Amino acid sequence: MTKAAAEPLPDLWDDANVAGLDEPGLLLYRSNLLGSDLRITNFGGGNTSAKLAMTDPLTKKPVTVLWVKGSGGDLGSMRRDGFATLYLDKLESLKGLYRGIAHEDEMVTLFNHCTFDLNPRATSIDTALHGFVPHVHVDHVHADAVIAIAACSNAEQLTREVFGGALGFLPWQRPGFDLGLKLGDMASRHPEYVGVVLGGHGLFTWGETSKAAYQTTLRIIQQAADWLAANEKQPAFGGARVEPAPREKRRAVAAVLMPLIRGKISRDERKVGHFTDAPAVLEFVNSHALETLAPLGTSCPDHFLRTKIRPLVIPYDPDRDNVDAVADSLEALLAAYRDDYSAYYQRCKRPNSPDMRDPNAVIYLVPGIGMLSFAKDGRQDRLRHRWCRRHWRRDGVAAIGRRRLRRARRHRPGSARPADRSDRAEIQPRQRGRHQARRDR
Repeated sequence: MTKAAAEPLPDLWDDANVAGLDEPGLLLYRSNLLGSDLRITNFGGGNTSAKLAMTDPLTKKPVTVLWVKGSGGDLGSMRRDGFATLYLDKLESLKGLYRGIAHEDEMVTLFNHCTFDLNPRATSIDTALHGFVPHVHVDHVHADAVIAIAACSNAEQLTREVFGGALGFLPWQRPGFDLGLKLGDMASRHPEYVGVVLGGHGLFTWGETSKAAYQTTLRIIQQAADWLAANEKQPAFGGARVEPAPREKRRAVAAVLMPLIRGKISRDERKVGHFTDAPAVLEFVNSHALETLAPLGTSCPDHFLRTKIRPLVIPYDPDRDNVDAVADSLEALLAAYRDDYSAYYQRCKRPNSPDMRDPNAVIYLVPGIGMLSFAKDGRQDRLRHRWCRRHWRRDGVAAIGRRRLRRARRHRPGSARPADRSDRAEIQPRQRGRHQARRDR
């Protein structure tokens, strides 16, 4: 019996198109190709780099410069000025100043002293991860297929099984200088590796040319996708618990709930809503696993920055059509969610955490009907619902291993991210042109 295979990722590299490009131009070309496919990396996520020979503008001597996607923007639409540039030897010298994981944040400030040619582009939190890998060209992406493996409780075992020893594995850790040291050390000790899976996070790969790095990234993602397709459990999410309501009914129920929810959560901030009943959404909200998986929240830290730590399941029953009862219960449901979110913030905040964001849910799942999402403008709202749909596709592959509930680890003070990242700018959905944001991964 032939095993199922995933839809192939096309190799879009065109030698004719890159003829005459310098090395920074090839890096930009590679970055735009990787960012053009959401199966490879999410909007605003991931970064690329190259360690290139340049001429020092003062001494006129040759130096090695790390070109790495800077803070903000999107791989698919960034331009050449989206890269931060750092003297590689100065970046390496920071290892002697590192005082340990409790002092991660001060290292980001020290990156400024490594800037090459007065480049104003701010560095990202992943700079050290790229700089300390002893290979010229490095890609970091948040590929759906790889995160489906990386977010499992047995992710390290699966990494060995799926990739046959070609990739290393590092357990979840907040990105920063310490993780960069660990990644660089693993790459140095294992010249046979072509990359490393970061648990609960994503993929690093590398190559000695831009084209080789790009093709390695595609090959590894395709290998993961093919393995998942051949091993996924069917039906996804344990099969259907309820049948979807007829299309007209789905829209009628959404038309009742959306303005009620929007009115109740817009008292302090204007909201725009979006409804979708796409097949991938209905597959999840109608499933047996909804009540089990939804409270677990997101499987990857990138998601909860945009979708909150978990959605709110609306107790609508399509068989009873209890929309009036649901409408009457909304105030209590929303209050309980806010209380839970506030408790999470208080439990996990740090001295330098920003103020708590709006504690209302932004994603609402309605069995038989679909998904409602809300944000301060339509672009951010569309982005949120796209993230959720991709997240569920990953969680639908239940046969590969139990998904890990990471919240206790990644939200524990000192182990991961601040409790609430309202200092992180929202990023607009992909479009051609330039995008700015204060921080990205």
